[in-house]
Amino acid sequence: MTLELRPITAADTEAVLALWREVFAQYDDPARPQRAPRANLERKLAQGDGLFWGAWRAGRLLGTAMAGWDGHRGWLYAVGVAPDARGQGVARALVEHAERELAARACPKVNLQVLDDASGALAFWKALGYLPDPVTSLGKRL
Repeated sequence: MTLELRPITAADTEAVLALWREVFAQYDDPARPQRAPRANLERKLAQGDGLFWGAWRAGRLLGTAMAGWDGHRGWLYAVGVAPDARGQGVARALVEHAERELAARACPKVNLQVLDDASGALAFWKALGYLPDPVTSLGKRL
């Protein structure tokens, strides 16, 4: 069956949240409000920048990818695929789609963050050509 990539809309909210609960267990950690799934989804949709996609097959959401572009560099977020759909090219298709969309906006570089203990994710990103940058990621909760 064909994989359909399309922008996420408000009508997809519950499907996205269900997928994220399965894929990103750490998202619902009250100690990390920046990862609040529903709030993140709603804020991204409110931006209306068209940089949030889902991969669908036979009406089922298999994966998501969210991108950001601030005119300086692009970012990838929430790239995740249902466990039973991994290894089928879903994440690769989403990432390549996001890269094309960012490149079309003249984005020269894409960044992302991976949790240190996510060895499978690190291997995936390295296979796509993403390598560690010699920087330290810093953050501040507002």
